[in-house]
Amino acid sequence: MPTYTEVRFAEAEDFDRLEEIETAADALLVDLFSAEDWPPTTPANERAAYPGFTLLLRRHDAGIIGFVQVLEIDGIAHMEQLSVHPGYGRRGYGRMLVAAAKSEALSRGHEALTLRTYRDVPWNAPFYASCGFAPSIPTSEFHRHLVEVETRLRLEQWGPRVQMTAVIR
Repeated sequence: MPTYTEVRFAEAEDFDRLEEIETAADALLVDLFSAEDWPPTTPANERAAYPGFTLLLRRHDAGIIGFVQVLEIDGIAHMEQLSVHPGYGRRGYGRMLVAAAKSEALSRGHEALTLRTYRDVPWNAPFYASCGFAPSIPTSEFHRHLVEVETRLRLEQWGPRVQMTAVIR
C-alpha cells in the first residue's frame, strides 16, 4: 500500500508533538557531539507564539513526523527549525518540508529564505546546500541578533556555524 503524506499548517494542538519530534531529532546532534549540556528544546507554547508560520508533515500511517518553522521578522523569512523524527530520516521528508517552506515564503512575498546551521554536519549545511541554500553573511539586525543568541548558547563549541540563504523569487 502506498504511503500518503500531507503538508499542512500546524494548529495549536500540534505543537506538543512538534516538541517531541524536535527533541528526538536533537538527540542525533547530542550523540554526534557527545554534548552533555545541549540547549533544551523550544517549549511548545513558545514555538506556537512565534511570528511566521509552521508547516508539518503527516503520514497517513504514522501521524506527524516532521515540521518546519519559518520566522517572519522585519521583512525577513528565516527557517528557524526543521526537524524530522529520526525514525523517518533519509527518505526525502526534510527536502519536502524545505520545498514547502520556500513555496509558502514566496507566496507571502519574500524573495529569500535564510537559516543558520552547523557547517560541517552532513544533514545540516551540506543538506541545505543541496536544497539551494548558499553561505551568506549576517548583515541585518535580526541575523546579527541570531549570532548573539548562538554565542550565548555556546553552540560553536560543537563546530562552526554558518548562515545560509536561498533565493526563492
